[in-house]
Amino acid sequence: MSEDQLEALIIQVINGAVTTIPSYLNEIKENKEMLKVENPQEFVYGIVMGMALGMGGAILSAQKEIPTEEDQIKIRDIVYKHIPEIRERIFS
Repeated sequence: MSEDQLEALIIQVINGAVTTIPSYLNEIKENKEMLKVENPQEFVYGIVMGMALGMGGAILSAQKEIPTEEDQIKIRDIVYKHIPEIRERIFS
């Protein structure tokens, strides 16, 4: 899989995760006492980042063996490149 293809798939994952932001924020608001989340937006940011990083590894695992450290760094770099967009969509 080329780096461009990997980035396109990771962007799809990020976009999918971002569409769930309103429902996550609502869920946190409705279950505030049980979840004890101090900053819902930061919590959701962690969820979205975890989804993007985790799915990037899963995509590569489906294509070949367990991702190497180099593969994981590629995934991280692709996801981190999109942090400003992710944060803007959560915090605006």
